Amino acid sequence: MHVAIAGNIGSGKTTLTKMLAAHYGWTPKFESVDFNPYLSDFYEDMERWSFNLQIYFLNKRFKDVVEISRCDDVVIQDRTIFEDARIFAPNLHAMGLMSTRDFENYTDLFDLMMSLVSPPDLLIYLRSTIPNLISQIQKRGREYEKSIRIDYITGLNERYEEWIKDYKGNLLIIDADNIKFGNNPEDFAKVTDMIDAQMFGLFSPSKDIYGQ
Repeated sequence: MHVAIAGNIGSGKTTLTKMLAAHYGWTPKFESVDFNPYLSDFYEDMERWSFNLQIYFLNKRFKDVVEISRCDDVVIQDRTIFEDARIFAPNLHAMGLMSTRDFENYTDLFDLMMSLVSPPDLLIYLRSTIPNLISQIQKRGREYEKSIRIDYITGLNERYEEWIKDYKGNLLIIDADNIKFGNNPEDFAKVTDMIDAQMFGLFSPSKDIYGQ
């Protein structure tokens, strides 16, 4: 089984991936960040490095999806291949930070890859507002993230909401502003309770978690 966590930069994907992997005994698959050869350069000059960065992520995540499809374990993945193509690349193109030529080339490659893989069995989306995202990014203190533009984060958030609105697969939405699973055991229990219910088919295919 393939469980994936989606969400904007700073929404808590890696934290939740680690916690769910430990709780359920699932195999985690993390996003390549610390060893990404393009990320620091990208935040310094987005227009120059946008295509390189997106191709790097697309390659890595396609390999991950292929490996997951061949694995007998339950795998929980930190960010999906769909976010690269439906969120990040279109946002860069719309901002004028990726040329139309590069964007079309990237999209053609993504479409070919998608003909060979399946979506996750369960997608968990961490919904968050811009102030909360900026606060979380500042707290973790990554040097290369200090130059992230707010309009870049805002554009990503808007595209995430559009993507999730039309998502057809098995989906859980967590309000990451109010469900503090990282430091509140009761909030984490709410998340796992909903995942348990969703995986056993007790609720409908789409469910928001707001903590009421």
